[in-house]
Amino acid sequence: MFAHLHTHSEFSLLDGLARIPDLVGHARELGFESLALTDHGNLYGIVDFYREAQEAGIKPIIGVEAYVAPGSRTDRIPGDKQPYHLVLLAKNDEGYHNLLRLVSIAHLEGFYYRPRMDREVLEQHGSGLIALSACMAGEVPRALMEGRLDDAREAALWHKKTFDGYYLEVQRHPGIAELDRLNSMVIDLARELDIPIVATNDLHYTRQKDAAAHDVLLCIQTNATVDDTNRMRMEDDGFYLKSEAEMRELFADLPEAIENAGRIADECNLDLEFNRLLLPQIELPDGLSSYEYLEQLCYEGFDERYADYRDTERARERVAYELDVIRQMDFADYFLVVWDLVAYARKQGILVGVRGSAAASAVLYCLYITNIEPLRYDLVFERFLNLERKEMPDIDLDIEDERRDELIDYVTRRYGQDRVAQIITFGTFGARAGIRDVGRAMGMSFGEVDQVARLLPAGAHPSSLQDSLDRLPQFRDVYDRDPQVQKLVDTAMQLEGIARNASTHAAGVVISREPLVNVVPLQRPVKSAGSDDDGVPMTQWDMHRVAEAGLLKLDLLGLTNLTTLARTRDLIEKRHGKRIDIDSIPLDDSKTFDLLSSGKTMGLFQLEGQGMTRWIQRLQPRSLNEVSAMIALYRPGPMEHIPRYIDSKKGEISATFPHDDLRDILHETYGVIVYQDQVLQIAQRFAGYSLGQADIVRKAMGKKVREIMEAEEQGFLAGSQEQGYTEHDAREIFRLIEPFAGYAFNKAHSVSYAYIAYQTAYFKANYPREYMASLLNAHLGSQDRAGADAEECRALGLTVAPPSVNASTEEYSIEDIADPNDDAPGDDAVIRVGLSAIKNVGFGAAQALVEERKANGPFRDLGDFIGRADLTSLNRRGLENLIKAGALDGLGDRATLLENAERILSSAAQEQRQRNSSQSSMFDAMAGDSALQMPTIELAAADAASNEQKGAWEKELTGIHFSNDPYRVLRTVNLTGNITPCAEVSVEMEKDQISVAGNITSVRTFMVRGESAASLLLNDQSGSVAVTVWPDVYGKSIDTWQINTPVRVTGSVRVREEEPSVDCRQYEVLLENETPQEPAYARSRASNGRNGLPSNQAVNAESTDGAVAVAESPTEVRTSAEVEAEPVETTATEVPAEIPTGGNGADKAAAPSEPVSEAPRRASGARNGSPASSNGSGEASARRVLISVMLHETADEEADVDRLNRVVQTLRSHPGESPVQLVIMQQGEQSVMTMPFRSAHSQELESEISNILGGNFLSVQQMLI
Repeated sequence: MFAHLHTHSEFSLLDGLARIPDLVGHARELGFESLALTDHGNLYGIVDFYREAQEAGIKPIIGVEAYVAPGSRTDRIPGDKQPYHLVLLAKNDEGYHNLLRLVSIAHLEGFYYRPRMDREVLEQHGSGLIALSACMAGEVPRALMEGRLDDAREAALWHKKTFDGYYLEVQRHPGIAELDRLNSMVIDLARELDIPIVATNDLHYTRQKDAAAHDVLLCIQTNATVDDTNRMRMEDDGFYLKSEAEMRELFADLPEAIENAGRIADECNLDLEFNRLLLPQIELPDGLSSYEYLEQLCYEGFDERYADYRDTERARERVAYELDVIRQMDFADYFLVVWDLVAYARKQGILVGVRGSAAASAVLYCLYITNIEPLRYDLVFERFLNLERKEMPDIDLDIEDERRDELIDYVTRRYGQDRVAQIITFGTFGARAGIRDVGRAMGMSFGEVDQVARLLPAGAHPSSLQDSLDRLPQFRDVYDRDPQVQKLVDTAMQLEGIARNASTHAAGVVISREPLVNVVPLQRPVKSAGSDDDGVPMTQWDMHRVAEAGLLKLDLLGLTNLTTLARTRDLIEKRHGKRIDIDSIPLDDSKTFDLLSSGKTMGLFQLEGQGMTRWIQRLQPRSLNEVSAMIALYRPGPMEHIPRYIDSKKGEISATFPHDDLRDILHETYGVIVYQDQVLQIAQRFAGYSLGQADIVRKAMGKKVREIMEAEEQGFLAGSQEQGYTEHDAREIFRLIEPFAGYAFNKAHSVSYAYIAYQTAYFKANYPREYMASLLNAHLGSQDRAGADAEECRALGLTVAPPSVNASTEEYSIEDIADPNDDAPGDDAVIRVGLSAIKNVGFGAAQALVEERKANGPFRDLGDFIGRADLTSLNRRGLENLIKAGALDGLGDRATLLENAERILSSAAQEQRQRNSSQSSMFDAMAGDSALQMPTIELAAADAASNEQKGAWEKELTGIHFSNDPYRVLRTVNLTGNITPCAEVSVEMEKDQISVAGNITSVRTFMVRGESAASLLLNDQSGSVAVTVWPDVYGKSIDTWQINTPVRVTGSVRVREEEPSVDCRQYEVLLENETPQEPAYARSRASNGRNGLPSNQAVNAESTDGAVAVAESPTEVRTSAEVEAEPVETTATEVPAEIPTGGNGADKAAAPSEPVSEAPRRASGARNGSPASSNGSGEASARRVLISVMLHETADEEADVDRLNRVVQTLRSHPGESPVQLVIMQQGEQSVMTMPFRSAHSQELESEISNILGGNFLSVQQMLI
């Protein structure tokens, strides 16, 4: 009997449309006894295919249409994107395992545009495989089509000897004219070489009517439209699952090709084994089994954990019961692996928490895997593990997101690199996104498609297209009226839910007892932003299929909140000298609950957001149980019960219970069903179920299948009556628990989340500076979130100070700034913006600046900055952004520095080259005495930037305003009613009526049916939201919609292109009514100096008449206006202008840590020729000189150093106003070092220098003051 052997499913991503259940089901309808699956380059779908086929009574044949490199799989020839195709079918178990290896090798070693095998690995792993020559892209067909007959013969013979069966494919598709000629050549070659032929159909969809939808899918893949003439397409509609009769008719002249397909199917016999346990083992103590070691560890922990427990016997019974279940299910190894991993994490100081039902386990509590004590919170173990539900347990771990890789690295080292992998996940076509994809492929305009897409619900709970047609009248109406929309929707429905792309699961990690490639196909992890391609491999099966294969699956979810907690703990230790055990903080802290009750929930795990904050404020929680209940209730479905829960808790209404026998179960939640655990307990109480049975019933009810619901209801009624309850009461209770079975929260999960939420609130309440600094670092790189975090700091009375190259670290830090007017030093500590928090300033560039400052002191001025800073890792945009953000404010006027950014970079690059090329013992001798400096830098003048411009730059680059306060009005105006923060307007709010308030930051007008309308961007402290003002409102208020106008807008939320906006129906211009207090950092800067430095190190960067004066520097930094106004007069002894500046020593020369004592270089009135300095003889002069001393390096290093030291001492002994430089000659090259002191030129000085150096080596260059 014929069998289809060349078959593509939806897992030939964006190329196949056949859904596996439908494909197999239709094959059964057509009477096929066997069917192959051969997706392009992968084995993604084989587990589902194998199960579906077996259930349908069809023999599953596992295969792949592989890609084969023309040469070596390691070749990377640019532009070579056309590997050969080759169909491989697993003939037996050996062939199946070779298939796993070959596909894994293709992905891990041969990926170049496609996952490629080569002849080398095919020869090594060809046993047990049957090969087919594939479509026109196969090696043999391609050689035939190109007239390379010898190559075709060689390739065919090679394949024949390599595999346990080789067949030349013949396909017939009327739309492909070349196929007739190719088939003729294939048949001739087959007869010549005695190779059998086989008929295939290369099917890509299940039914002929799917051809049009498949064509759209190809357009989505290639970013084309169906009307494009020059695009990839299937040339006819025949690539479907044809019946045997159709295939026999198509190949009536080649009956052997049909029969050979059946013969191949008969030869392929594969029996895959699932639900085995392939759990890895840790190293066990001698003489102990896995279970015995687990039991020993558990009771050791029990004696510590339950030493002071009020009911030790009850706890011991619970632990013994859990251990027995674990023993019977043979999961001891699983628990030991998790214990080993968590123990390692705790030793490394990595915060770990348990998420989900696993927190209900007393065994895990005794093993220190979770810190949730299950008896205290009445957690149901059977929700996690029970004998009646034969499934692998899930112990899901939350870990610090910045340290997740450390744990993956640990398990890789512990169990072997070949036994650990990440897990794949698949993205699918959704309803709204599918409409947009299909619309683009069909060539429809954006507006047409958008109008349809906006009719569909969005967000976390979208509905299917069919469901939307059934329950959304407006959507149904458009569908019925417009044939084009009908075609759009119908096509999108055919694509809805099929796999669109593969990605790496955010948490999943799998560990195997044996090499993974023996069990599951592997591939490279899908590259994400900031990652490389060569990380831990990824399985080609998702988490459910991996579990079916018997592999241990761990969820290691990186949680930013745990990183924030860890950073906060470390900051507290650094600042206060005490190490807090986060898991030991008191759970009854009044400051914590006061913070929650005040609504300051921003930055708290699971509790931030306007809606949750409002309910938390109403609840006024005073226990972890209450926080847990709110987390469980704040979800679609249970949310409607929040008011009753709160009112009952506060005594405003009496708690009511559906039955007196349920009072003890529902007492904690005031008669409201909040948790799945309560559903289980109610079913146990009423229907007599065991908790294990009750969990199975809960899971079945959650599927919402009518037949299942009816069957479960009958079972529940029967069980209840056996317990002595009336049918009426039983039916009422079943109706009550029925909806909660699907959407109620697992209590262990909720308590775990509440625990972390409480910890974040505890630190925010008790250590707000440390917590908010850590929170800002958790959001590093997000300017929007930084702005919101900074506003929360303001609300908490904390100050966020601007970035500064002389004060910032790489990240946000806490900086103690002493306030002379403050009686409590340390209370004025500010949170300083880190340099890498500035957009386009990478961590490496920031680190280089910080390390230089730490090593050699603050940057004294721009010249010093250029001479010392390593700017090689900073491009022009990065430097400009440092300047715009204010990080260089202490070194010069912001606008002037910005105008001269290119010159600064060029000078710094020249300095770096000099520093790298000049090395001398003479320079080494100066390491503690001078700094290598640049020559005079001519700065082009620029108009000073306004505070508004500076603030705009700061907001863009850091997310925070420092120079101005654009939200002054928003902060002070009294707004009535609920105002939704701009950043919290979401697609889930579609069609909701809300109010937002903010400043207008952009305005764009457009026409609607000949009338003007406007599209605005409204920005508040949290972020921004788009607002549309339609003609009926805009026409009456044109003058209102101006940039920087603060307004309140009320209207409905509209969603377009998955982005929410607000349609303005009402508006109000906001007016200020009080003056906010000046930020603390501004007060401290005013008393202490620029950028938070002590005032005696403050840098003067004031601009006067276009000049930039930089204090306390031996390097001249002047604007171009000054250079033109002050021509330099030189003498015969001036230093030649071409002498290169810069040289060795800057990286060794420390900037002064104490304030310099020399007088300012530019005295008041100097520009007008008034006396500003005196020479060594006491004669006043309006001029000064540059003193230059030339030294020649000799072969006598010791003598050179002695001369150098004597010269420096002599120059220091003649203090004055003239800058000094040393010109050092080395092997015919000269380098210049500028001294950090000034001298007075005199004949006496010249004579002393001449005596030291044995000649006239001192020269002077006249300079204007």
